[in-house]
Amino acid sequence: MSVVDQVLGKSSSILMVPFLNLMSNIIRRAGNVHVRVGGNTQETAVLVPSTQSGRILEKNLSGVTNPTQTPPLDYSPDLIYMLANISSLVNVDWFLGIPFFETSELRLEIAEVGQRALGPHLIGLQAGNEPDLYARHGHRPSNYGPYDYVGEFGDLVNAMAGDQHFSNRNLLIGPNIATGDWTPEMVWETGFVDRYSENLAYLAVEHYPLDNCFAQFGIGAYHDPQESFQEFLTHNSGRAIVEPYITSTEYAQSREKHLLMFETNTASCGGFPGISDSFGAALWGLDYAMQMAHSNFSGALFHVGGQNVFYNPFTPPPTNQSTFLQWTIGPIYYSALIMAEALGPSGGAQVLDLNANNGDIYTPAYGIYEDGNPVRVMLFNFITDPSGANDLTVSISIEGGLMGQPNASPVQVKVKYLRANSVSQKGNFTWAGQTFGANYESDGRLQGQEDIQTVTCDQGANTCAIHVPAPGAALVFLNNEALSEVEFEAVQTFSTTVLTRTVNTATFDPASLETSNGHTGFDSKHRLGSTSKGSNSGAERVLADGLVQILLEMACAIALPVLFGCL
Repeated sequence: MSVVDQVLGKSSSILMVPFLNLMSNIIRRAGNVHVRVGGNTQETAVLVPSTQSGRILEKNLSGVTNPTQTPPLDYSPDLIYMLANISSLVNVDWFLGIPFFETSELRLEIAEVGQRALGPHLIGLQAGNEPDLYARHGHRPSNYGPYDYVGEFGDLVNAMAGDQHFSNRNLLIGPNIATGDWTPEMVWETGFVDRYSENLAYLAVEHYPLDNCFAQFGIGAYHDPQESFQEFLTHNSGRAIVEPYITSTEYAQSREKHLLMFETNTASCGGFPGISDSFGAALWGLDYAMQMAHSNFSGALFHVGGQNVFYNPFTPPPTNQSTFLQWTIGPIYYSALIMAEALGPSGGAQVLDLNANNGDIYTPAYGIYEDGNPVRVMLFNFITDPSGANDLTVSISIEGGLMGQPNASPVQVKVKYLRANSVSQKGNFTWAGQTFGANYESDGRLQGQEDIQTVTCDQGANTCAIHVPAPGAALVFLNNEALSEVEFEAVQTFSTTVLTRTVNTATFDPASLETSNGHTGFDSKHRLGSTSKGSNSGAERVLADGLVQILLEMACAIALPVLFGCL
């Protein structure tokens, strides 16, 4: 929540165009996007009529809490109006969080204003963020347990029932545990879901496979990124993360509830340099997401943090953006984008881990079905080998084998590839030949010509041979409809209408300095000119009026393309 003014916009009238473009990419493929505004900061956030600075939020850095030094913050209603304006442009739905550190006097303003401003685009209200860590972090007594949380959840339900401003009292999300000091089963055993079923829109958990808290905050155990990297480069990682929740996904289905992985990424406390920002993380995130779908999670949210976070799906420049193409798009965004294509917009995709290649942990594969029919296949290769010796050729058969279907291999299939030179590469990954570039090179739009490969199948042998580079991933579209539903129209993009750099925009070829005479033509230092705004120009005093006019016109002619490039 504390980074919304960096990532989403400065106010309801100044939105971040790269963010809109990034959301639009996924919406074209999946239909809509779910975004959570919350986290640790939601627990102490206070809605005020306006902040002292006039900004949408203010942080109290002297009052930080938690091992992760979370600052209390005040925010204005304009923050929520900003979310509404984003949803008016792109089909984004929102999760918000109700402050839960103090439950004797619950602050429900965010839910009240959220419902009025967002309407149907508000799809959930989180009740407590990682309550199983409250006691450990000093926010509850040491004996605080699942029954205590359920009791406080009941207090929230009662408070909402008595609040006339609520139009929908059935948007709550719980228990949101980190699976740290409690397990989900400990909460289910309290009768939580049965007691508050009509109030619960979703069930949710949160989990990171590792943490980098020792390096960031001096707490916990040290993890060497060089040693830990290999843990992310096998199919076992996603399986191991999901395995403790299999019982919970089954339980959620038995209660007709959706279970969300409400916060996750490579490692808590900001991730690891060299892991979280590498191509390996893109493969890991995609395999992990597919494994969650296979295990009947209904959704997952990858965490976005500030400038010191390595796992961000996308990061704005550290200062006000002066020119375009300055955002950094991380590997996890590629994972989310490809996942959107793999599942498509129907909402009815079914995912099956095929246990391919005799269960090889470096080359997993998934089948994606619609209405019981195979429509796409996702193939992985975690190995890095520039020689090509470990490239794969996977034979796909639409028959009574792994895919569980009659012989029906198509004449041809379409394939998109996620590529990089190695799992340790940072930036410049490509998806179907397009890229978001390296650090500080994106405006949220894919660059380059899209490259969709056509593979002719052997119908006599009933196989389609698909090449998978080492490293890389391939998404195979088994019929034209499977491709057309994610390629049916151009992605909607947005232009900049606010300029922050309005002076000194002229450019020149640095090579011209090689033949220039420098200061030779001036006989006094007092005749040197200045291009700073508000300064007197010595050059203007010695040049003829006509020449000054020509120079100014030339500057405008050069500047206009730069300014229009920012639009």
